[in-house]
Amino acid sequence: MVLVVIDGLGGLPHPETGLSELETARVPNLDRLAANGMTGLSIPVALGVTPGSGPGHLSLFGYDPVASNIGRGALSALGIGLPLGPRDVAIRINFCTLDSAGNISDRRAGRIPTELNAELVSELADIEVDGVAFDLATESQHRAVLVLRAEGLSTLIQETDPQKTGVPPLSPDPLASEAELTSEYLRDYLSQVTARIGGRERANFILMRGYAGLPDLEPISDLYSIRPACVASYPMYKGLATAVGMTVLETGDTLEGQIATLRERWDDFDYFFFHYKYTDSLGEDGDFDGKVGALEEIDGVIPAILDLDPEVLVVAGDHSSPATLAAHSWHPVPFALHAKSIIPDAVTTLTERACAGGALGLFPAQQAFSLMLGYAGRLAKFGA
Repeated sequence: MVLVVIDGLGGLPHPETGLSELETARVPNLDRLAANGMTGLSIPVALGVTPGSGPGHLSLFGYDPVASNIGRGALSALGIGLPLGPRDVAIRINFCTLDSAGNISDRRAGRIPTELNAELVSELADIEVDGVAFDLATESQHRAVLVLRAEGLSTLIQETDPQKTGVPPLSPDPLASEAELTSEYLRDYLSQVTARIGGRERANFILMRGYAGLPDLEPISDLYSIRPACVASYPMYKGLATAVGMTVLETGDTLEGQIATLRERWDDFDYFFFHYKYTDSLGEDGDFDGKVGALEEIDGVIPAILDLDPEVLVVAGDHSSPATLAAHSWHPVPFALHAKSIIPDAVTTLTERACAGGALGLFPAQQAFSLMLGYAGRLAKFGA
């Protein structure tokens, strides 16, 4: 069984053409998959709810996305192999750019190169605050992870990212009385960040969100009696896989490397989570044409996956990231299931409008896992 997650898959029509990114892209292999399978639109969390990547993926893995929600900080820490103890708090960091008035001009500092990120982390690495230890590490591009290690820490802190530009960062205020000490630690930390990198033209401050402790989920292998593996290049998704007990395979940083790893380890596992990131990041950047190109890139590797003859192949998204909104959105996500024992529906293209008429209809993404197990012949008969 192979689950291909095209991050931020869904989109919205371009104002000039009236076509979404999927409707614009030349994706003959994804369209062929839809034509030979069953399609629908998945709801990651609930109707009208805009999901983060964490709950969007956990839902596709068969977990309740609300009850099992994990903070982004913990996922990022696990994804890069940063130790996380039971009393620690992990925070997802964005290097951002502030203007001369102290307002955010770019929440992602232009998606700085990972090499510059590492330089900034080095400049901030020896910040000290009495009573707490800090562990700061590069994730990728503008993203980093900050882990606090001390007694009495709390995750009940206001996120400092206002999710928009032209305004100053928010303060890491406590959301409960038990978080006051943690808030003090973070205020002190941020003042030292300003002192060290505040004079830079870009990437001169940090935004904090996704405060989280060590997650405790029942392993996916125990829940579904499978041998699961993760084929992903981006750290956060390796963290998600680690949190649910998947074996994370080394792939390198390229799509070609992911396909090579999938091929090499095909006989060692019976479930593969295959992740593709760039559709999401380009959608978040408002780059319609870039997202179209990314869709065409992932389309090109679908035949290589089919050549491995999977029992079940699902192409899905963890959420929609329309370039016209330059953000995650609440819109249902195109979904296609290809299997050997299947009656194809009438849908012939993998697009938002076409999948709305598919046999699977509008359904909770959490049911994707039972669909995969069922079409792989791995579910026992229910009842007498």
